[in-house]
Amino acid sequence: MSKKILFLGAAPSQVPPIEYAKSQGYYVITCDYLPENPGHKLADEYHNVSTTDKNAVLGLAKKLEIDGIVAYASDPAAPTAAYVAEKMGLPGNPYDSVLTLARKDLFRAFLKEHGFNVPRSESFYQLSDAKQWLDQISVPAFIKPVDSSGSKGVTEIHSKEQLDEAFKYALGFSREKKVVVEEKIVKQGYQVAGDGFVVDGQLAFRCWADEHFDKLCNGLVPIGQTFPTSHHENLLEDAHRETQRLLSLLDIQTGALNFDFLFSEDGRFYFLELGPRNGGCLIPEVIRHATGIDLIKATVDAALGLDCNYVIQTPVKGFWSSYMVHSLVDGNFESLNISERAKDMIVDQNIYISKNEVVKQYSGSNDTLGMMILEYPTMETMLDMIDNMEKDIRVTTLS
Repeated sequence: MSKKILFLGAAPSQVPPIEYAKSQGYYVITCDYLPENPGHKLADEYHNVSTTDKNAVLGLAKKLEIDGIVAYASDPAAPTAAYVAEKMGLPGNPYDSVLTLARKDLFRAFLKEHGFNVPRSESFYQLSDAKQWLDQISVPAFIKPVDSSGSKGVTEIHSKEQLDEAFKYALGFSREKKVVVEEKIVKQGYQVAGDGFVVDGQLAFRCWADEHFDKLCNGLVPIGQTFPTSHHENLLEDAHRETQRLLSLLDIQTGALNFDFLFSEDGRFYFLELGPRNGGCLIPEVIRHATGIDLIKATVDAALGLDCNYVIQTPVKGFWSSYMVHSLVDGNFESLNISERAKDMIVDQNIYISKNEVVKQYSGSNDTLGMMILEYPTMETMLDMIDNMEKDIRVTTLS
């Protein structure tokens, strides 16, 4: 009898591990509340169960007698996967630890308690309490839901008068109906993203990238990541040490990690987020091109308790990026214009927008119109292109 794996979610970004599991002959079960998601067509079985309803998913998992559970590229589903694995004795990480990583309020409190560098940050159910806190930390500040993903619901405010609207906006994306109000740390260089992988409690692999945002529409939602990061190795060693300290404190033993961190102007390391799951934005796919390490395969293998010792630290060869195709304005999609030099650099692309479809100005990962992987001749060319990508890849709309 082939192994049964339950995948939490089957959105386009979650298809790769489903395809890998099918290629290995595993019996694939998918669940979420969106029957039209493409991964369900590949599955042997689909169940209309919300990936955030941990007790409903546990009931389904027990009934189906699964051998492993995967929450790929999904912050909201990661605690559910850990909960089910813990209750059923399957490979995974402690539920409380995964919940700590997945919830911004719990994560900030944990970092503070254990002496990590952390922005001044508090979380609130009530706007009136948030206003009192903002008086203490002042602006600029970030306002964000404690439990959303894909940068949804996040605002950077520059005056206290903006808090009311930003708080209400964040609430709309929070299941917990709780909002983080956090000081802005002035960073040096680029914010850092990328993925890592834990084997037997050790950060066995990490592949870090510079994170890029589009200054012409929404400066808070990533449009791509460039590999390798431009930061100096001694800073990265500090990031590795602090990550390992955090993993050990939380008893994280296995599986993928998605990083967001920065270095302050005086060189101090700050976690922004450490997601207990693979990154979206094609990060695992770019890493596979750039290093040969397959974190999609490793994620499925780890969920079944298989040996993942093939995941070892490997340098990036060449210069690679992901890129999220997006619109700068609301309108109807007319065309995607790509320069000749960019055409030569595109290694892979998946465009899922058609002519005349309604598009929205980019304000969250849910506004992505397609994704690309590019390989560049030099670091300089890569950084210049992605920071000014409207010159090479541009969405045209009709209002």
